[in-house]
Amino acid sequence: MAAFEEIDVHHMTRQQAIAAIDARLRRCKGDVYRLRVIHGYRGGTVLREAVRGRYGKHEKVVRLELGLNPGETDLVLREL
Repeated sequence: MAAFEEIDVHHMTRQQAIAAIDARLRRCKGDVYRLRVIHGYRGGTVLREAVRGRYGKHEKVVRLELGLNPGETDLVLREL
């Protein structure tokens, strides 16, 4: 069964958020197809831009998906 995971980094600094997301990506098993990153948006756009800039080109990420919530970005790790 395919898995969906989520990580909340919106109270972290940019460096803490990147370290946490990198660690989560390393731990993701083959059944994980999507990692939702909750970065928030009301406190500024630093985390959102860091997530979208860094992980849009990451080797494990097939593509980014932006949903209706501007405080979240989905990292698609594989297609279903």
